[in-house]
Amino acid sequence: MCMKINQFEKRFYLILLIGMGTLILANAQTDSLILKNKNIIIGEIKSMDKGVLIIETDYSDVDFNISWNGIEQVFSKTKYLITLSNGKRYNGIIRSIDENTVEIDTYDPESLLNIRKVKNSKTEDIGGGKINVQIMEIVYLNALDEGFWSRLSANIDLGWSVTKANNLRQFNVRSGLGYLADRWKITSSYNNINSRQDDTEDVNNLNANITYNYFLSNDWYLMYNISFLSNTEQLIKLRTNNQVGFGKYLIHNNKTYLGLQAGINLNNEKDFGDNPAKQSGEFFIGYELNMYDIGDFSIYSQLMAYPSFTESKRFRTDSSIDLKYEFFSDFYVKLGTSVNYDNRPVVGGTKLTYVIQTTIGWSL
Repeated sequence: MCMKINQFEKRFYLILLIGMGTLILANAQTDSLILKNKNIIIGEIKSMDKGVLIIETDYSDVDFNISWNGIEQVFSKTKYLITLSNGKRYNGIIRSIDENTVEIDTYDPESLLNIRKVKNSKTEDIGGGKINVQIMEIVYLNALDEGFWSRLSANIDLGWSVTKANNLRQFNVRSGLGYLADRWKITSSYNNINSRQDDTEDVNNLNANITYNYFLSNDWYLMYNISFLSNTEQLIKLRTNNQVGFGKYLIHNNKTYLGLQAGINLNNEKDFGDNPAKQSGEFFIGYELNMYDIGDFSIYSQLMAYPSFTESKRFRTDSSIDLKYEFFSDFYVKLGTSVNYDNRPVVGGTKLTYVIQTTIGWSL
């Protein structure tokens, strides 16, 4: 049996399908932005870090990267991990009240240490509430329902050069991997340069480290870092540093991070000779600077000083500076230098060694 559909029914079904599609789209695209130029963008906010917000829309093949400074108001029904410039961290939902103020419907992760059952209830009282902050006080957002991969960061840089003279070949790799949780983060890096040349000893410089930070209130944090160094120029077969200390961000906004660190280091060294490995105790103090609101450029700098308290008058420093230019999507060119200084090096080793690298990289 075949049923004929009249013109009215066709229109009814068409309107019904459009309505259902609009409803599905509205549920999927829950977030909206009002930019300072009054444009409106509707989609799903993935994250905001270092002054750049990433939003996925239904009408674009790639995600939009939008400067946080260019956003006037933001509305979302998604729960985020939120960090403020004063160091406080929240889990919650954000919505603008006016052009400068954002309301966060949230709970503080610190209160998770004191969770208590509400009487005659299966739910937990986690001290939730609403707070109002200036939009520029928000320095980090990450959607909590994005899962493990949204909290992961990674990068890899590669460089290669060949010179006809003496058959010089040089290969270098720099990489990093990190994960950010509500109250802590863990990061790692690996940096290796290998140079070979006819009639000359091979040159190798390897730096690697793993760092764990636990965040406290007011932008303080506890830290543990283990690092490894192998350097043929300073005749170091392996140097292992075990650092325990604390740090504080002096500047923490959408343009710059600046933090100070201090603590105690256990230094274990083995040279390329027949000498046994030796241990020494050191203090460490240093800074970490990250500037990223300079167009497509960013600058990262770090300096760590190690005055020894077990070896008389020994003093070491490790420092690095990276200039990065993002030229396409997640790809970039990086110019970096690292310097190692030791006023009492291994016999036959040099006091000062440095490396300058130019690489092409990709970041997640």
